[in-house]
Amino acid sequence: MTMKKNNKSFSGMLEVFFLTYLPGELGLSSNTIRSYRDTFIQFLSYMDNVKKVSPDKLTFEHFNKEDILHFLKWLEDSNGNTTNTRNQRLGAIKSFCKLVMYKCPEFVHQCTDILGIRAKKQRKDSLKYISFDELTCLLSQINTKTKKGRRDLVLISLLYNTGARVQELINLTPGDLRLENPATVELIGKGNKKRIVPLDPPIAKLVEGYLNEQGLQHVKMSDYPLFFNSRHESLTTPGVTYIINKYVPIVRKLHPEMLTINITPHVFRHSRAMHLLQKNVPLPYIRDILGHVSVVTTEIYAKVDSKLKREALEKAYEDLGLKEPETKSWDNKSKLKEFLKSLS
Repeated sequence: MTMKKNNKSFSGMLEVFFLTYLPGELGLSSNTIRSYRDTFIQFLSYMDNVKKVSPDKLTFEHFNKEDILHFLKWLEDSNGNTTNTRNQRLGAIKSFCKLVMYKCPEFVHQCTDILGIRAKKQRKDSLKYISFDELTCLLSQINTKTKKGRRDLVLISLLYNTGARVQELINLTPGDLRLENPATVELIGKGNKKRIVPLDPPIAKLVEGYLNEQGLQHVKMSDYPLFFNSRHESLTTPGVTYIINKYVPIVRKLHPEMLTINITPHVFRHSRAMHLLQKNVPLPYIRDILGHVSVVTTEIYAKVDSKLKREALEKAYEDLGLKEPETKSWDNKSKLKEFLKSLS
């Protein structure tokens, strides 16, 4: 009886959700499971810090439509989450609800209410990227006389040079690198799909020096995290973001006109794609580097570049006191918390 009761508790259902349902029945990738885990870590933090309900006291009474709506608003207002991230968190919660409805029919009504919460409509923002000069200025602010500084230089340079998603960078091990000419790195993207991305020679040399300094060049270290924290654990997305944003304020103070957008790890991926496009690298090649399924996805960069060229022409007309002829635009078409943190 005790086992049955535990399995139907909130914490017991979370264990089933993460240890059995997601990897077994749904067959989700480790990256997706990690994202779901982060959702519930944030939910526990919200309940603990805002609602004053500690993780060990959490029950299904606290898992209701009203609290979930307040949690989603808290993500945006207090945590600065984008609409897209907010909707991803909601998706993870809805997935949990579907399991609860099946395993615990007594909670079907409140789960149905939560499933009725709609995803928030997203405002389509323009694609954010930085210029090559801005990137160079950012990298030049890193103090390479320190071990951490040299680590930061390699991390940001590799993030940009490979066009990797932040989780792809975090998952890298020394065994994923091939530093002999031609140097490459193997990235594991969405759906566990692997792709080989070339490394520029200066970056390969930089990475080789980092491996030697960190003692990661030995075969026995091939599965060790390439980038790790003081506890020798893999870095997290917030950890990578923190490293990048140590240097952003320095650049802005020296050059107020630079880095005017919000700098996230994903900005370097967009920047790499735009810089390759501006060097006339064909879209299919850029697609392969970024790991897009279709070149149609990659075409967003070409559209952005065309828009910039058009804006530059319009400004040139204005400077000359002329008006450009109007044309039609084609674009109008606790224990519980510790358990979650232990998942990887």
